Amino acid sequence: MLGDAEMTGERLRAAREAVGLSLSALAARTHFSKSLLGQLETGERRIRDEHVRAYSDALGIGSVLFAEPADGEEAVAEWIQRLAVSDIGGDTLEQLESAVDDLASAYNTTPPGELLVRIRTYLGCAGRLMDSRMTLAQHRRLLVTAGWLSLLASTCHVDLGELPAAAARGHLAWTLADEAGHPEISAWCLETRAWQQLTGGEFEQAAKLSRAAQEIAPAGSSAFIQATAQEGRALARLGDSTGTYSALRKVARLVSGLSMPDRPEHHFRYDPAKSDAYVATTLAWLGDPGAESYARHVLADLVGAVSTRPRRIASANLDLGLALVAAGKPDEAADAALTAVTSGRLVPSTYWRVSEVVTGIEGRDAVDAAVVRDAFRDIYPVLGG
Repeated sequence: MLGDAEMTGERLRAAREAVGLSLSALAARTHFSKSLLGQLETGERRIRDEHVRAYSDALGIGSVLFAEPADGEEAVAEWIQRLAVSDIGGDTLEQLESAVDDLASAYNTTPPGELLVRIRTYLGCAGRLMDSRMTLAQHRRLLVTAGWLSLLASTCHVDLGELPAAAARGHLAWTLADEAGHPEISAWCLETRAWQQLTGGEFEQAAKLSRAAQEIAPAGSSAFIQATAQEGRALARLGDSTGTYSALRKVARLVSGLSMPDRPEHHFRYDPAKSDAYVATTLAWLGDPGAESYARHVLADLVGAVSTRPRRIASANLDLGLALVAAGKPDEAADAALTAVTSGRLVPSTYWRVSEVVTGIEGRDAVDAAVVRDAFRDIYPVLGG
């Protein structure tokens, strides 16, 4: 997608007209007025990134705003050239599917805003391919691919705290999954929504959505396991120890015979290491006395792993910090929280976790709490004040 420095009003208007939307209809899909949108398209107002994002989110996967490849995406540029041909080649679909796996695997190591740029580029490819001649099997593969891309985009928007965009992308992923008859994507949509509700403090709703995801997910699938773990975390926040431990035991049974996936860093493929990290978080939220030792174990494994997962390590430090607060060790909790903050790997959806740990430290060690809070404000100045 083009940035504000490259985007022109003519391109915005062409993108809108290409999908048959009036200015009034577009205004209804965004939080911008009809008059402002008109001024953007006529060049009377400067086009900013938030304007481009609003257009792209409102116009959907086929929008021409997605047509520009990100820097270095040579493969995408090549695909765009192929789109002039009316037939889909099998290798094009295979490469697009492979790109989805690459993007999902990059999720844990790539800033969500940066990953979104790449996802939008591939969504543009998928959207333009929709009008090509293809078999029914190829059409379903394309729907599934676009569904995964939309779901991953929704996840990134949740991480960035962009909730309207997350909802729009999630709805698109749900629609594509329904049309393709792909229950695992549908289940992941609900699980992602559950995570959003959990980060927003809506714990009852998070638990309900997690259970709904389990009901439609294929038995034993990654979506089923993740939704079960998510339910356990929501119940922990509600203080339901019986339900929490039941969910943890269920996850343990599900992963006991689970082999390590070929790409364990893949966001939509469950691996045993993720299970351990979720247990640590859940125990810390529940205030379980065993949370400290479990969190230390998980953190040591992550730090010593061959493949580095910086975002997961940052979360593990927050788990340890919260567990140390409960154990009456505020100085060590501050060290763990400070390590998480200074990693620079936190995203808006996890900022509240820092506040939770700092609040716990503050009552016992105001100086250490202030150090962590100040570091957070320095590193994340936009939302950290």
